Amino acid sequence: MPKSAPRPCSFNGCRVLVHNGSGRCEAHPRQQWVKREPVKRITGRRLQAMRAALFSREPFCAECMRNDRQRLATQRDHIVSLENGGPDDETNEQGLCDDCHEAKSKRERIEGRRRQVAGG
Repeated sequence: MPKSAPRPCSFNGCRVLVHNGSGRCEAHPRQQWVKREPVKRITGRRLQAMRAALFSREPFCAECMRNDRQRLATQRDHIVSLENGGPDDETNEQGLCDDCHEAKSKRERIEGRRRQVAGG
């Protein structure tokens, strides 16, 4: 059976030709996929009680307050995400408005993708 032509390594920026058909050179092997344990989240009435307590303690968006604005908080946000090891309790929560919560979530998704691509 004829062999296929060598191709450049599929790792971004690598130009080494690969002859074995794997798509990657020896310096850039593919990361093995590892299933992570799902993060346990608080749900139900306990979550509702925690949200109510947070919004009564801190009714305004924490990010807006840092930027000299006042908007009501509508989202319970984890300061350090649960996926990054933050606890799901009062020490790791803040109230955010919808806009600030969406912007923070977007930044965290982008950072997560960067870490994934970097292999960390």
